[in-house]
Amino acid sequence: MTQTDLDRYRPNVGVVLFNAHGQAWYGLRAGTTGDWQFPQGGVDKGEDLEIAARRELYEETGVRSVEILGRTEGWITYDFPPDYGGSKAARGFAGQKQVWFAMRFTGDEAEIDLAAHGEVEFDAWRWGPLAEACDLIVPFKRAAYAQVVAAFERFSRPD
Repeated sequence: MTQTDLDRYRPNVGVVLFNAHGQAWYGLRAGTTGDWQFPQGGVDKGEDLEIAARRELYEETGVRSVEILGRTEGWITYDFPPDYGGSKAARGFAGQKQVWFAMRFTGDEAEIDLAAHGEVEFDAWRWGPLAEACDLIVPFKRAAYAQVVAAFERFSRPD
């Protein structure tokens, strides 16, 4: 994909948070009945990608106690479906370009607070196998999630 093509996509970061047992953290999108996903969000202009990932993780989960395990190389993209309403920030873009970070949760589960930032992104959360991510995510993000799962499967083993 050329830089001109990439310019059509909103910069975004995602986080796959692993526990000590190698399970991934899944959040149930607020107001949905079954849309589970990993924390993700937009990158502010000029913001460092790792800082953005840590910020998004905190805003959506309350989690700060993490260590970086790895990240994806280059951008992973997905297109919005034609009927996508999305957030105001996403409007005008063809989709999102993402860099993903694998992080190990080093805190206590009491740290997880879905209302930590005031804007609730998730109604519920759970730990589960990384391999089920593509079956849980909305269809238009599945190809991107498949790339993330392949990149991070080595982190889904217990410590």
